[in-house]
Amino acid sequence: MAVDFNAAINAYANANRIAGSAAPSATGGGEGFAKLLQQAGQGVVDALGKSEIASMQAVTGKADLAAVTEAVTNAQASLQTVVAVRDRVIAAYQDILKMPM
Repeated sequence: MAVDFNAAINAYANANRIAGSAAPSATGGGEGFAKLLQQAGQGVVDALGKSEIASMQAVTGKADLAAVTEAVTNAQASLQTVVAVRDRVIAAYQDILKMPM
């Protein structure tokens, strides 16, 4: 399977744009972080939806196997990223709870 470098560059640019626009400001910094999390969550939902659509098309014989594999791989990577972030957030929360008052 060939690597589409233009798609990778565009994805990297979009990630930088999202991260740059969600940078916390002096007032309301939490809103930027919440928006970033919301956008990331929506991206994962979109990736999972595309994966399901591609899988259904493969079952009916209307999809290319490479496209299905790409969609499923993207969904898997997105889900693994969400799980890793969740684990980090839980660990940080537990560290905060252990702090003396």
